Amino acid sequence: MQTSLADFIRDTPQGREADAILRKCVHCGFCNATCPTYQLLGDELDGPRGRIYLMKQMLEGAPVTERTRLHLDRCLTCRACETTCPSGVEYGRLVDIGRALIEERAPSRGQIARLTRAALAFALPRTRLFGAALRLGQLVRPLLPGALKAKVPSRASAPGVWPAPRHTRRMLVLAGCVQPLLAPSINAAAARVLDFAGVSLLEARGAGCCGAVRFHLNDQEGGRDDMRALIDAWWPSVERGEVEAIVMTASGCGSTVREYAHYLAQDPAYRDKAARIAGMTRDLSEVVAAEAEALGAQWGGAAPRGRVAFQSPCSLQHGQQIRGLVEALLARAGYELTPVAEAHLCCGSAGTYSILQPALSIKLRARKLGALQAGVPAQIATANIGCLAHLQAGTETPVRHWIELIDEALRGGAGDNSA
Repeated sequence: MQTSLADFIRDTPQGREADAILRKCVHCGFCNATCPTYQLLGDELDGPRGRIYLMKQMLEGAPVTERTRLHLDRCLTCRACETTCPSGVEYGRLVDIGRALIEERAPSRGQIARLTRAALAFALPRTRLFGAALRLGQLVRPLLPGALKAKVPSRASAPGVWPAPRHTRRMLVLAGCVQPLLAPSINAAAARVLDFAGVSLLEARGAGCCGAVRFHLNDQEGGRDDMRALIDAWWPSVERGEVEAIVMTASGCGSTVREYAHYLAQDPAYRDKAARIAGMTRDLSEVVAAEAEALGAQWGGAAPRGRVAFQSPCSLQHGQQIRGLVEALLARAGYELTPVAEAHLCCGSAGTYSILQPALSIKLRARKLGALQAGVPAQIATANIGCLAHLQAGTETPVRHWIELIDEALRGGAGDNSA
């Protein structure tokens, strides 16, 4: 694609990056075939190719309109288009640039939209504040409208025992911002599984939001501040060589942290630290797969444990390009994996998308749940807290993090063979 960027952005780091990305696009349209919003709406401008065209116009100096913002707001940033693209177009990075430009140059959002985004950006990354809001929501849950009631879980599962640090090998795990409140059982289960393999899993004090929430709400500098704060919380253990890896139990956070070197490339005080942190970051599935032999004695010859449908989050399969690892681990642990059609499509969670674009999000969830439940699984497994909460709000079938199922297999739980 030929480009002629406007003077205001041509010689900036963002302009040079955008220009390089745009020049890779050959208008083939393969991306539209895997774009969830294009599948729903059938509008060229609600697919990656159309959105790229809109961003190219902005970058070349065309007026930035509400129409442009609407189509970019509807993008889930699932990055399925990147997996499909034969030319290697880094659409996710381009849309970050486009959205930042819209916030600078488009007419101001309406008051309700501004307040909603500000409230989400302020509350979600702050665990204590979010916790207070969650407890209030649970208190008045019977009185809430149906759509809002579905987003407030009645209770969180008990975490269970977290093994005391006792091994020479140690890894850090991100607590995150909402996961400790919605599902504290996830990190505890990961700690127990890795304890079986001779690895102690630790949470660093003050290690909160990865920065994705504010960044993807277009408060990109605020998101980078959260990234810097997380690096600061981890850095003493990393610098002293006390840990060998940083483990992500939420694939959405993992997809973000693995790109810290990119996000902080223009920050001389943090870019080297960011690169080291990104290089040490591993998705939990990669870590457990690497320790599979150490765990083999614990789950070798596992008895059948029931039918499970695995929902691979976009941040895992498209953002981190990790496919098949979780399914192989579940199968090894004795679970029967049911087939899932359209496994590449987003479930509609996408961070705060389910709040900001509820109509599209609900349609995508219904489509995803239809595919997941077609094989009549006893449980649905996933790898991201946002997907877990979103899917569970739409079904009675238990939705759990896959590491909890592995934990049960290792500990010899009864499982569920009813389906």
